[in-house]
Amino acid sequence: MNAVTAVIADDEPLLRAQLRSRLAKLWPELAIVHEMENGRDVERVLAEHAPTLFFLDIHMPGVNGLEAARAVGKRAHVVFVTAYDRYAVEAFEQGAIDYVLKPFNEERLSTTVARLKERLSGGPPAIEDLVLKLAERIAGKPSDTLKWIKASVGQSVRLIPVEDILFFQSDEKYTRVVTGDGEVLIRKPIKELLDELDPEKFWQVHRATVVNVDAIASVRRGMKDQAEIGLKGSAETLIVSRNFTHLFKQM
Repeated sequence: MNAVTAVIADDEPLLRAQLRSRLAKLWPELAIVHEMENGRDVERVLAEHAPTLFFLDIHMPGVNGLEAARAVGKRAHVVFVTAYDRYAVEAFEQGAIDYVLKPFNEERLSTTVARLKERLSGGPPAIEDLVLKLAERIAGKPSDTLKWIKASVGQSVRLIPVEDILFFQSDEKYTRVVTGDGEVLIRKPIKELLDELDPEKFWQVHRATVVNVDAIASVRRGMKDQAEIGLKGSAETLIVSRNFTHLFKQM
């Protein structure tokens, strides 16, 4: 039987590493032969590596996962990677293409691996109809994620772009909103913020802490084997509670 090979395409190195680590544990025979930041070089990768599988993040800059999947066609099996289960799951369940959700859950990924092993005995399915359906749903999805934080500073109101925020951290009454050049306090609780933030960009790492993934500079093992996050543009260290250490298992 020919070796099973795969390519991972995701613009976030941390997420590529996490998926690679989980796959190594669940499917040790699978060889990851290439990684991509977007789908721009799909044709070259197909020619050089002829992979059995592509793990394609739907949302990538440049050439996204849907456009890359169209290029792949029936030359390889495709697994889509997405954080937006609310619009994707139904479409995937009705088709022959599998998916995994970010952040990666080992149980769900194990189900995907089992399905893929069964499907590898046949040729890759046609995916054009599913790709079109997903593209339509994404295009029609309202942009409902939070874009600005409104905070009172003295007698004025400050508008902070969400993309500039390093992390949110709550106590019983207030939530700290920390940026590279300072912080403000708001009364919005973490639970409410999580409902409004983009789940691809903001991860809960503690009961009271949500971090901007783009602001993570390093993740290291701290005291009592707890993960500790170092941030770009800040000397603060964030502690990852045990309930969320699975996000950083590859570290």
